Amino acid sequence: MEFLPEKLDDYIIAHSQEEPNILKELNRETWQKVLNPRMLSGGFQGRVLSMISKLIQPKKILEIGTYTGYSALCIAEGMSTEGTLHTIDKNEELYDLQKKYFDKSEYGSQIKQYVGNALDIIPMIDEKFDLVFIDADKSNYINYFDLIINKMNKGGIILSDNVLWSGKVIETLNPKDVDTAALLEFNKLMNTDNRIETVLLPIRDGLTISRVK
Repeated sequence: MEFLPEKLDDYIIAHSQEEPNILKELNRETWQKVLNPRMLSGGFQGRVLSMISKLIQPKKILEIGTYTGYSALCIAEGMSTEGTLHTIDKNEELYDLQKKYFDKSEYGSQIKQYVGNALDIIPMIDEKFDLVFIDADKSNYINYFDLIINKMNKGGIILSDNVLWSGKVIETLNPKDVDTAALLEFNKLMNTDNRIETVLLPIRDGLTISRVK
């Protein structure tokens, strides 16, 4: 769902930084070879993720939902030279494609890939994070938040993607729509939990920025 008129959206993209060549290659290969390529963060949102990361300069990063690795590479652009990015995805078929582009990038040695259920893997990662990006199954967003909130450094940033869910968050809720119901609960939590402060941005499908107090 597009929230802005097409011409205005085109203008915004035209006046924002272009994605690096390696991301253009990954974008093309994702659309050529992978199911549901619309799950890709894409050029504009990728530059937003990159900018946020560069402002934070995080040492320890967690990404929940790797997909083909596009967003991980965007976030890695701001990572400290001695930093580490942990990225988790349940789809083992995407592992080799992710690794191919991680290794082609300058951040390959700093990225740790995990395959499996993030709810099981996160407790096993003994780190305190400066930046977390949540972009996985919507029904578990609150569960992910509950797992990471005590693993965040003070002032750390939690980014949550797809929080507008194609506008479904303001429509009459279908009782069978568990994803929208979960996002409604999550969005409310992120705006009321006294451990964080949150701004919801209408970027693409909705991006929440939450700062740990």
